[in-house]
Amino acid sequence: MPIIVKDYTWQQSDKEIFISVPLKGTAAGHSSVMCTERYIKASFPPFLCEVFLFAPIDVDRSVTKIGNGIILFTLYKQEPCVWDSLCLANVTKETMQKLREDAIVRMQEKTKEDAQSKAVKKRENEKYSLEVMMKIDEDERKRIELVKEEERRKASEELEKFKEQQRIEEEKRKIQREQKRKEEEKKRNSLNKSMFSHSPQPCIQEKHKIEKSVPPTRKCGSIQIHFTPRVFPTALRESRLAEEEEWLQKQAESRRAINTDSLDLQDLKEEEKNPEWLKDKGNKLFAAGDYLAAVNALNLAIRLNDKMPTMYLNRSACHLKLRNLHKAIEDASKALELLTPPVPDNASARLKAYVRRGTAFCNLELYVEGLQDYEAALKIDPANVNVKSDAEKIRQIIQGTSLVPE
Repeated sequence: MPIIVKDYTWQQSDKEIFISVPLKGTAAGHSSVMCTERYIKASFPPFLCEVFLFAPIDVDRSVTKIGNGIILFTLYKQEPCVWDSLCLANVTKETMQKLREDAIVRMQEKTKEDAQSKAVKKRENEKYSLEVMMKIDEDERKRIELVKEEERRKASEELEKFKEQQRIEEEKRKIQREQKRKEEEKKRNSLNKSMFSHSPQPCIQEKHKIEKSVPPTRKCGSIQIHFTPRVFPTALRESRLAEEEEWLQKQAESRRAINTDSLDLQDLKEEEKNPEWLKDKGNKLFAAGDYLAAVNALNLAIRLNDKMPTMYLNRSACHLKLRNLHKAIEDASKALELLTPPVPDNASARLKAYVRRGTAFCNLELYVEGLQDYEAALKIDPANVNVKSDAEKIRQIIQGTSLVPE
């Protein structure tokens, strides 16, 4: 049975009532209160204080504070007036029980309404947060599209400038060749005129002498030439005919794959139709820092011959410089696909392909995939100090023992 507290104090004005209930040594955290229009209750076991109010109060405006050893109720009257007393007089047990039940029902309803309003507010906040995030994502997507469009525009302008520069240089070369031809023709004409004007007879005699000194025309005949059927320099007893025939067939298919009959390739010079010449040109442009022009040269070389792994390997380096990381990964993977089977002769190229693909993965923050490529490179060359150091740094990043580099 709880101990009923009666030693509370109260004060009033026309609009407010102040009730102070002592906690009697009980901690504030162990107390609970209930407040309705005609009933208030304060429970702090083993004590209980309940008041059946003289008139109804405004529950929404009323405030309860617990602290400093007291529970302070600040109640606002619904109708401004002075009460004769705080509690109802001559309250029966049935009336008190009914007021308690009504208070409990109203508290439950209020709790339910508060929970519903809280849930509605939570949904509204979530909806607002989702809309804000969608707007941020949309703005970021638009920004990325603008950046991509700007990069494409710059690339197109640089390509047009390069083509215009090549056209101007070609016109200059044509003009120089034409001027040189005209100068040579002019020199020959002036030389002929001077020879005929000074000594016509000796020239005729010299001509007869030259005609007499010309040997007679050779007679028709045939020369027998015998070629060895061997394509490879190894001795026949040491060769493998099946593998050699397969290699020759692949080389023939590769040469047939060079399609220079398309309309957009007919205007190229003879050297520009040579993939090796284009590869060397791409290397020079890369060394000069013109990575976009190097990519264009290698693109044309790959169109002419897409079976050379060196082209893809060099283009992956250019894409790394241009921060085209996904394209760098594609080119490095294509180079590794062509560098099969793995033999000592292509070990250096395979090591470069693994390192470049691993670097692109790390720049995309895919450190696990990057570490796998670096470890594959170390299997090819375990003594490579630089690759070993970079692999250790990536391993520390994955383990969380090092900061991610800028």
